[in-house]
Parts: sequence; structure tokens; C-alpha cells
Amino acid sequence: MILCSLTNDSGWRHLSSLYTILFALNAVFFLVFLQTVTGTLALSVFTAVLGSLQFGYNIGVINAPQKIIEQDYNETWVHRYGESIPTGTLTSLWSLSVAIFSIGGMLSSSCVGFASEWLGRRKAMLINNLFAFIGGSLMGMSKICRSFEMMILGRFIIGAYCGLASGLTPMYVGEIAPTSLRGALGTLHQLAIVTGILIAQILGLEALLGSEELWPVLMGVTVVPTVLQMALLPFCPESPRFLYIVRCQEHHAKSGLRRLTGRLEVGDMLAEMKEEKRRMDMERKVSILELFRSPLYRQPIIISILLQLSQQLSGINAIFYYSTSIFMKAGVQSPVYATIGAGVVNCAFTVVSLFLVERMGRRTLHMLGLGGMCICAIIMTMALALLDSVPWMSYISMLAIYAFVGFFEVGPGPIPWFFVAELFSQGPRPAAMAVAGCSNWTANFIVGMGFQYRCLTCCSYMFYIIVLLLTLFSPYLIFYSVFILVIFRTFSHCLNQV
Repeated sequence: MILCSLTNDSGWRHLSSLYTILFALNAVFFLVFLQTVTGTLALSVFTAVLGSLQFGYNIGVINAPQKIIEQDYNETWVHRYGESIPTGTLTSLWSLSVAIFSIGGMLSSSCVGFASEWLGRRKAMLINNLFAFIGGSLMGMSKICRSFEMMILGRFIIGAYCGLASGLTPMYVGEIAPTSLRGALGTLHQLAIVTGILIAQILGLEALLGSEELWPVLMGVTVVPTVLQMALLPFCPESPRFLYIVRCQEHHAKSGLRRLTGRLEVGDMLAEMKEEKRRMDMERKVSILELFRSPLYRQPIIISILLQLSQQLSGINAIFYYSTSIFMKAGVQSPVYATIGAGVVNCAFTVVSLFLVERMGRRTLHMLGLGGMCICAIIMTMALALLDSVPWMSYISMLAIYAFVGFFEVGPGPIPWFFVAELFSQGPRPAAMAVAGCSNWTANFIVGMGFQYRCLTCCSYMFYIIVLLLTLFSPYLIFYSVFILVIFRTFSHCLNQV
């Protein structure tokens, strides 16, 4: 019945056709590599990126049912205290529900290196699913238990899962992928994230799971891919690179390579890993403190941090977290469907970026993306300001948001992580990835916590701060040293006194 009623909606039929086209594009992309991918490799990559899918799902799932969940918070407050919840308290609780996800991710992302070295890549992913199961269960049971505290705690725990998954998934996929397919398979992490966001937006429709009765199921359905990943991981081999380089288990590494490649003779791949191990043995590990103290790593770490800040402070997660509210303020008649449209654009331009990143270069695409987002944010601000006097500006604002999302996925979305991995050699890379991840999640928290208040206080000018930040970030590759290095040297001097 639900599917029939949904299919009868003309707007949904249009979005379904767009999603079909997107699915076809992804299918073509995967078919290109099918002849060189073994069954074991395909299973292992699919199983790993289920973590990325959950990451995206939990970014997007909080968006569509916002008003319904806020109403449930109010009912819980009335049940406890006999009066309606104050507006400021409700705003604080909802902002915390959104942003605490980033606190969990920020704390756990700094442990990726330790967990992957101590447990191994596969076992770390397996154990990490416990966080997803606990977090999803808490969120799913929060309505029955009349506890918004369970919802907030569940968001924190699922954020901790996503923080680990955001590091473990690309690490595992990158290590098991053949050299010729490493770039293509590595992009599946980002593609799975945006697909997860789109799935959450579709399931968040009121006709599906976004209703007053079923929203706990929407929040708890994240345990489904958790159970699937836990069931499939025992059939996936451990990373041969981890087994040989970290554990020095040559026999097990050979066995894993044979399963992944389907070849009996894997001497050339083993020789490559031996050379990698030799280089790692020659280069000592660099701690986070040493990373900031050493002049050798000063410029790369500044670039890495600013890239992560430019990604998150661009305002993209404000779109993912609050797009339904934004479309409502913009006067869009069907804001939930408009949100799904943004998810379709997000996925489509992620596929486009896969073909542009090597051809146009990282820096060019990143600057193009930031500049395009800045222009779109200006248009969005003007459209919202003129909405009362010019009703058709609602369509301009919707198109501006779609273009904003598209420009993000062309550049600032995938590129910062390319830069961090490529700027550092094996020794300082783990520390640099930890610093970059912490910067990313911290900025994510600031946006998630602060944007709801900005919506309430700035009204039609809520994108003004985003425009300002994008204007500052766009030319940073040229002018960052004039201002940032002064601050960095002061900070470095203070560290040297410790």
C-alpha cells in the first residue's frame, strides 16, 4: 500500500526516473572493472563499503523527520513536566541531537591507527559494528522509552562507529585493491557515503518511514547493514599488506593475495610489499606533537588542516542536516522531495568527479568547487531575501542549492582526503591523517550545532556566514602563508617550551 501510494505521486515518479538513471550510471561504472575483479575482491570491497554506506545514512537520516522528532521531544517534555518545552530548550536539544554525532566521530577517528594496528583491519571493522548495533538500538527504542536522552546517546555512539568506519574502510579497500584498480575502488568510499545519504532521504519520506509512528524504525534501520557486514566479514581475507608489513606473516599474506587476485603466483605483489616495508623501516614514525614542531612538515600540515576546514565550513553538512528546513523557508511546496532531489544531484556529481579528478587536477577542481559554492550561496541569500516580494524566487533558491551540492562533490568533497594521503610519506602519514580527521569532525560539529541557531537568528541571511567563509577559503592556496604561518610559528614556539 505504501509503495502504491508513493508511486501515484507525480513528483516521486520524476525522482524515481532520476534515481534509475543514477543507478544505471553506477552500474556502467562498475561493469568496466568486472572482468579484472575476482569474486573474493568484489565481496571484500562490498562488505567494507557497507560501513561507508552507514556513515552516509546517519548523516542524512536526521534531516527529513526533524519536525516529527521535535514534536516527540515536546510530548516527552509534557509527559515529564506537564508543560510544553521552551523553544530555546527544544532548539538546543535538537542541535545537540544533530551535532553530537560529530563529537563521537571526532573522538573515535583519532583511534583509527591504534585500532587497525592492534586488531587488524578486518577484526577492527567487525568489532566496530558493536557501536552501530548499540547506537541504532538506542535510537530505535527512544520513542517507546519516552527518552530523548537515548536518542542523543545513540547519535553519539553511532557517530563513534562512523568515525572509525571513515578511516578503516578506505584503509582496507586501498590495501586489498590491485595497483591498477586502487584509484577506482578507492572512490567507492565517497560514492557509498552519498548513496547512503540518498537512501536515508528516500526512507525518510512520510509515506515510508518518516511518519510519526515509524520514525524510530527509520533511525534504527541502520542495524540492518550492520548485521549484514558482521555476517560477511568472516568470509573476507585480512589485508595482505597488514599481514606482511605489520605482522610479518608472509605465508598468510601470500594466501590472502591468492584469494584476492585468483592467481597462484603472487611473487611480484609480494616484492612490492617488501619494498614498501623496507622504506617504512627506514623512516621512523612521527608523532602528532612532532608533526607540529618540525619545520619540514609545517607547510603540508597547514594545507591539510585548511583543506578539511574548507570542506566542512563550506556549509555542505548544513544542507545535509537541515535541507528540509531550508527548503521550507525558501517556500518550496514539497521540501522533502526537494531534499531527495539534492541527494540525487549529490550522487550524480560524485560519479562525475571520478572522471575529472585525474584529468583536471586536484587544486583546480578544489578551487573551482569552492568558487562555485560561493556564487551559489550568494544567489541563495539574495533569493531568500527577495522571496516575499518575488514568489518565483523559491525555484531559484532550490536550483542554487542543487548547484551548491554539485560544486561540492566536484571538488571540496573528495579532494581534501587525496591531498592528505599524497602530501605525507609513510612515517608522518598516520599522525597527519589523525590531525586531518580531527579537524574535519570538529568543523562538522560546529556546523551541526550552530546552523540551527543561525537559521533562527539570521532568517533570509542564514547563508551570509557561509559566503564569508567560502570567500576566505577560496584564495587560501595563494595567501595562506602570510597570516597562518605567523599563528603557526607562535603555536610551535609555545609547544617547544613544553
